[in-house]
Order: sequence, then structure tokens, then C-alpha cells
Amino acid sequence: MSIKDQLDLERIPQSVAIIMDGNGRWAKARGMHRSAGHSEGVDSVNCIAAECARLGVKYLTLYTFSTENWNRPAEEVGALMQLILDRLYEEIFMKNNIRLRLLGDLSRLPKPVLNHLMDVVNRTAQNDRMDLIMAISYSSKWEITEAVKQIALEAKEGKVVPEEITEEVISRHLQTSYMPDPDLLIRTGGEFRISNYMLWQCAYSEFYFTPCLWPDFREEELYKAILDYQQRERRYGKTGDQVKEQNQA
Repeated sequence: MSIKDQLDLERIPQSVAIIMDGNGRWAKARGMHRSAGHSEGVDSVNCIAAECARLGVKYLTLYTFSTENWNRPAEEVGALMQLILDRLYEEIFMKNNIRLRLLGDLSRLPKPVLNHLMDVVNRTAQNDRMDLIMAISYSSKWEITEAVKQIALEAKEGKVVPEEITEEVISRHLQTSYMPDPDLLIRTGGEFRISNYMLWQCAYSEFYFTPCLWPDFREEELYKAILDYQQRERRYGKTGDQVKEQNQA
């Protein structure tokens, strides 16, 4: 039986977040420039996005470019930005009925890149099979800081009092307020950290770490991650017995 055939299609995670790591190492191992790894990684993005949509995932969030990535060599940053211009096609989203959304400090993006991204966002706005969220120029600490600033401003204006600030209030002020928290967080490349990615939202996500480098992460690797997820018991602080009783009720 294939890995895909083992999946329970009734228990596909509705929200999946991925840290796409290993592009540079993939290229280096082949004697190629790091940019070649990023280019190959785009093929993995297209492949995984299409397959997630087919499986029934509703929200796929990809850690595309962190705020810390701005510190990389200018040549590599420029190549990454150019990849967005050269390889992000509206047709890919339209073919799979996927809507593009953006997450991050977009003010730091080069204007041509931002304009291109917003054009694809607008052209795919009516697609409703799956949302693909590009976390670009993003860090979770930045996002939470911005939410705190907004709440502080509302408190200053008398729109909210400290006693009314709950977890739900904070969540509503995050850029991801329209989507559920990730059920499953996947990190490729063999590292065991989440690198300032959706820290608030992933409080109870299931984590899956794989040594597979992102350019090699295709359908079979996705099936492995989802199958592993489906074999876990999500307790949210409760005991296993409580969860069983709840499921039987």
C-alpha cells in the first residue's frame, strides 16, 4: 500500500505551515550556486501547493523570506526577489483555484516585487479552494510587536481597557486573524527549530521535522508528514482519556 493510500482523507489538516529550508545546501551539494537551489525550491512550492489543494488543505502558509534574511548577501537577496518576479505566475494559482495572501512587513519589499505580488493577490482574490499565504519579510516577533502597538493605541484612545485584553483580542490583531492556527508545522532541511515563525499561532501545532531538503520535498514527503500527523493524539493539555471521552460523546 502506498503512503498516499494510507492517508485518512477525512482527517487532512486544514491549516499547514511549512518552513522551507535547505535550498542553499541542496545547491552546494551539487556544485551549483545557491540561487539554483532557490529556483528548484520554487518547483517544490508549486508541487506542494497543488497537492495540498487536492488533498483538501484550506490554508497553506509558507515561510518564504524572513526579516532576518535581509541580512544575507545582497546578491542572494536580489536573486530571491528576482525569483518572485520571474516565477510567481497567476496561472499556477488559477489552475488550482488557489488564492494568494501575504503575511509580513511588505514595506521593506522592492516596489516592483510588491507590485507584482499585489497584482497576483488581486487577480486570485475570488479563488476559494485553498489560501496560500506567503510569509515574506516576516518574523513572528515583528508581528506580535505590531499587534501590541495596535492594542496600545486603541487603549490610548479609550477603545479598550487592559482588563479586556484577552488571548482572543491579541489573536484578532495578528495578521493571521482570518485563518485558523496551523494544525501541522513542517520544517525541512534537518534543523530542529522554528526560527521566529508563527510563534503565537503554533502554540499547539504538531511539529514534523525532516532531513529532506526543500528542493527534494515533493508529494511523497508531504504524505509522510500528514500520515505522521494523523497518527498523533492532539490533547491540548488534556489527558488521553479525556480526549477519548470527548471523541465518543
